[in-house]
Amino acid sequence: MGLEIERKFLVNKNLWQQVKPAESKVIRQGYLLTDRDKTIRVRISANQGFLTIKGKTQGYTRHEFEYEIPVDEARELIDQFAEHTVDKTRHYIYFDHQCWEVDEFHGENEGLLMAELELDTPDAIFKQPDWIMEEVTDDARYYNVNLALHPFKTW
Repeated sequence: MGLEIERKFLVNKNLWQQVKPAESKVIRQGYLLTDRDKTIRVRISANQGFLTIKGKTQGYTRHEFEYEIPVDEARELIDQFAEHTVDKTRHYIYFDHQCWEVDEFHGENEGLLMAELELDTPDAIFKQPDWIMEEVTDDARYYNVNLALHPFKTW
């Protein structure tokens, strides 16, 4: 069984401009099922496709199962079955032996800049870069599925 332990933070846009990511990827993801207890998502990242099933978040943790699928099939699933999508560029930054993923959202979520950090345990100790602002892990509005359903520009 897969578990995802993740924390989310808003990013200071001014300080972020000074950061040089190690890598960046354009991501398009569509939601096939959006339920309060689970989501099924299809993602295209660069030239790879993924099918992901996520359970309900409890604290910082939720069940997650992710499978690579052919990118053409991922594209077709999004085009044919996803009613809601999210477009973003994911930037990878290494800080204090941790990989921070910073999502720069596009489209209806333009203007939102959010960092995620995956951890090994819910109580793991970590250092925050100076461009990290407030934590939003407990604010469901910032879940990607909710950004697809209720975009940032509509808040």
